[in-house]
Formats: sequence, C-alpha cells, structure tokens
Amino acid sequence: MVDLYGQYQKIKPEVDAAISEVISNTTFINGPAVSRFATNLQHYLGVKHVIPCANGTDALQVAMMALDLQPGDEVITSSFTFIATAEVIALLRLTPVLVDVDPVTFNISPEAIERAITPKTKAIVPVHLFGQCADMDRIMDIAKKHHLFVIEDNAQALGADHTSANGLKRKAGTIGHIGCTSFFPSKNLGCYGDGGAIFTNDDALAERLKMTVNHGMKVRYYHDFVGVNSRLDSIQAAILDIKLKKLDEYAEARRYAANFYNRAFAACSKLTTPQTASFTNHVFHQYTLVTKDIDRQELMAHLQQKGIASAIYYPVPLHLQKAYLDPRYKDGDFPVTEHLSQHVISLPIHTEFDDETLEYVTSSVLEFVNR
Repeated sequence: MVDLYGQYQKIKPEVDAAISEVISNTTFINGPAVSRFATNLQHYLGVKHVIPCANGTDALQVAMMALDLQPGDEVITSSFTFIATAEVIALLRLTPVLVDVDPVTFNISPEAIERAITPKTKAIVPVHLFGQCADMDRIMDIAKKHHLFVIEDNAQALGADHTSANGLKRKAGTIGHIGCTSFFPSKNLGCYGDGGAIFTNDDALAERLKMTVNHGMKVRYYHDFVGVNSRLDSIQAAILDIKLKKLDEYAEARRYAANFYNRAFAACSKLTTPQTASFTNHVFHQYTLVTKDIDRQELMAHLQQKGIASAIYYPVPLHLQKAYLDPRYKDGDFPVTEHLSQHVISLPIHTEFDDETLEYVTSSVLEFVNR
C-alpha cells in the first residue's frame, strides 16, 4: 500500500547521517533531536505546543487523562474508524458513544453528534478520516454550546488544511482543545518505528500533557498525579524532522496519484471516487473507493494476482466489534457506516508512484469491473 523503501532511498544520506548523530551522542531519550523536531512541528502546524509521545494511541489516552475525564463520562466518536479511537476511551473506563458518519466524506456527522449528547457527555473525538478534515466549525459550535472538550484524532490527516466560514485557515489537529497524531511508518509523516504527538494552544493544558507523558512528573522524582511513560525516542525524532520538511511535497504526490485515479474511474458507475468537503483539502492517507454491484473479495483477489495491493478500511464497524458489543447498538443502527464497511476498498497511494504504475493499477481495476 506504500513504498517506504523507495521513499527512504531518496532521503537516505540525510536519514543515515541523522541516525548516526543520535547514536554518536547517545542521547537516545529526550535528546536534542526530540526538542528540535517538536519545535519544527509547532512552527509547521502553527500551534503553541507539541508534546511528542510513543504512539498515536498513547496520544489519545494521554489527552483524555490530561482532561481529567472520570469513569462513566461519555465520549462521542465515530463508529467508522480504527479501533484505537474507542479503545482508549474504554481503557480509561469512560463510556464510548458511537455515531454514524457523513456518506460523502466518511467523517463523523455533526447531526449525529448532537443527537447523541446527554448530561454525561464530556468530550467529542472527531476523526479526520483518510486525509481530510471533519466539519470542525460545526463540531466546535456544538462543543461550545454543550461545554464539551474536543480531541481531534489527526492520525490520518497531518498537514491537511481546514478553512472556517470566516476564512481562517488552520491545520488539522490545531482547532480543538487537543489534537493527536500517529507517526506509524505508513502515515503521511511516518517514522521507522512507533511514534506520536499531541498538540494544544492551551498553556496550562500543555503543562499537564507534558507531565502526563512523563509519569505525572515535572520535577524529577516528584510525581504530582498518576501519569504514564510515553516518549518519542531520539532516532525516530531525527528521522521525522527530515521528513517533516518534505511533508507538503509528499501530500502533493499523493494528490497527484488520487487525481489520476479519479480521472480513470470517473466514468465507471460501479465505483464512487473520494469526495473532498469544501472546507478542507485532502492529503490522501488512503484512497478509498465505494463499490457498487462488485464482488469486493474477487476484485481484491484479481488485484493480488496482478501484484497490486489493496485493503479494506474498515471491514467491521466499531459498534459490531466483539470487544465493543453493547446493548445500546445493533446491526442496522448506523446505515452509512455499515454500508461503507461492506463496500469500501482502498488502493495503494504513496509518494513514489509514476504514471506507468498508476496506469497499471487503474487498468487492472477497470479490467475486473468492466468484464
């Protein structure tokens, strides 16, 4: 689905030198590479604080811990997302409240959020799915009206822009009270191991987040509250700092591939191409089609025979996952989410495509669809 080796070859001298520097100075944890990357990411995002951590799941957990949410508090999020979004809610003994998504963008539905709010609701976690922003203007209005926190799950849309109705343009992850991201290797900004980060413009909240990732500690060996151990190591930070300089270039390469796909599939009635909302751009972490009257498993088998990867994000909605079965939800409750889970397929999309490869992928898909 991604060509990490090809990407590495283009930046190999810089990456190798950065890794060598960290090994030579032996500052493996919280070294200058981590501070440098955090500062550079702050400038890129236009946010006051970036707190690096060990992975994207930790970022979400730390965010909820720092907000001092209590067992039984309800947190609203999408049923059409990766499991980590709801996992951390459950781990903290909060109550995940799942809602349906918009049929065009696949992002959480503001109308569904509003319907799900109860006196126990304390936070909303919108997921910027597949590379474009959720409707943050409406979500922030809902949050303000009901005095709720907003934690943006920005694992898939780092670098995307959100433009508000008043013309204000901000980066995904910097609009809510806290933003969270993952640097898993396949992400648009990915390291060569695990990594994550948390963003905020709130000074007091930033201080608590910094302490939470470091055992609840501000002064060494003095622990003010229960925290966790979640750190981005220096080698990963050094790699990320190199790739951060190329993040916009990487996004353009992904958009080029997505536009190629869109043109190729435009006339195909059995494939619906991704749609981008008017208030955001798209950085295409995934390129996801919705199929109609197609045997999806047969299409995937056909592509596999051609040496082409494909994937389903996500085959089972959260409300139907065995670990999250809840009498509040049943099959049929979230029709958009369930339809998408049954009909979506994602094609490879990355920074190293050439036209010949894109033509091979699209012609192979159409060969099956039009037979």
